[in-house]
Amino acid sequence: MIYWREGSETANLTGGDLKKGLFSALDQLGRRRKVLLIPPDQTRIHSRAGDLTCMAYEYYGTAVSDILPALGTHKPMDPDDLDRMFPGVPHHLFRVHDWRNDVITLGEVTAEFVRKVSIEAVAYPFPVQVNQLITEGDHDLILSIGQVVPHEVIGMANYNKNLLIGCGGHESINKSHFLGAVHGMERIMGRPDNPVRQVLNYASREFLSGLPVVYVHTVVDQRPAVRGLFIGDDESVFTEAAGLSLKVNFTLLDKPLEKVIVYLDPREYRSTWLGNKAIYRTRMALADGGELIIIAPGVREFGEDREIDRLIRKFGYRGTRAILESVREDPGLAAHLSAAAHLIHGSSEGRFRITYCTVLLSRKEIESVGFKAGDLDAMIRKYDPDKLAEGFNRTGTGEEIFFIGNPALGLWSTKSRFDESGH
Repeated sequence: MIYWREGSETANLTGGDLKKGLFSALDQLGRRRKVLLIPPDQTRIHSRAGDLTCMAYEYYGTAVSDILPALGTHKPMDPDDLDRMFPGVPHHLFRVHDWRNDVITLGEVTAEFVRKVSIEAVAYPFPVQVNQLITEGDHDLILSIGQVVPHEVIGMANYNKNLLIGCGGHESINKSHFLGAVHGMERIMGRPDNPVRQVLNYASREFLSGLPVVYVHTVVDQRPAVRGLFIGDDESVFTEAAGLSLKVNFTLLDKPLEKVIVYLDPREYRSTWLGNKAIYRTRMALADGGELIIIAPGVREFGEDREIDRLIRKFGYRGTRAILESVREDPGLAAHLSAAAHLIHGSSEGRFRITYCTVLLSRKEIESVGFKAGDLDAMIRKYDPDKLAEGFNRTGTGEEIFFIGNPALGLWSTKSRFDESGH
């Protein structure tokens, strides 16, 4: 059932509009005694999920017993992150999701189902894992809050991904990411229906149907402006949000881009695990032999998790064939399939050049994983993010470049490559 829907390609929802829509939906739900809020972390600050979490806390007050950011494999939020994203919400309400230790397995999606939907790419059972607070916390409302936007692993972010991956366990995160990678990122990004989503939908139907979950979805374009708010308790709320997201978050180009400059805000992007959205979201737009320059002043590590960081340093972003071979030969990488998937996603497959510009990782470290290292200060002088407009720009020397201020807010592709990917 959908409790609130508002949005269009031209809508520009204010904070007041968001509050009106959320409060109207919550009024329909009636009084609740114990509420769990599940927002994203600071890496999705533009989603406006932080504002909506604050509004939900304002509405329910002391009935909000727990707030569980859907970290997935990300590092816990520090006090400054919490204050920036959730101003005024008491820190003692926040719980830290530990994807290695705090999960419970509710059942599994059969290997036969996974084999069928993946067109025989993989054939393993998928464990349905969530943070134990979700099933054992005695909540009478679980409010899952986030943004629907194109995503490299699941096609379109949010809906049950927030619970099953964002609050999932080691094995479920590994297997979902690897399934998406071997199916092919270009065949998944921007597609609401794909093998990974089909597996999560199966898991939801069979193992989460008894939970009091209500989904709060925003759609935010690249300005960023809020174009939609959709609140409901079933798949229809995601379907509507995804339909609008494809209209406002997806840029189709007539010809490939020769040079793309992507800026990573240091408050949001501190690792290549997160920063490689610059690669994921632009690879279908880049020309063969083109160059992607990533201006990343805050990137200081490869993985958000110590073991994943070690694996990225060991294997590097070498392309699908090399990584699949390493999975077959190395038990350590085979045990961390999400890292393998990330290494596949973060490669250009030799088709275009990737230049990473940061001072917090050395040139040797950057080059050791397969990227070209750029001089951060020199690149900022040449391509100042504060002076560039979103999209096409022409520099003082006459060079044409394409600038993206936050890769998390969109997906870019040529029309021909998008059609070839099966959309």
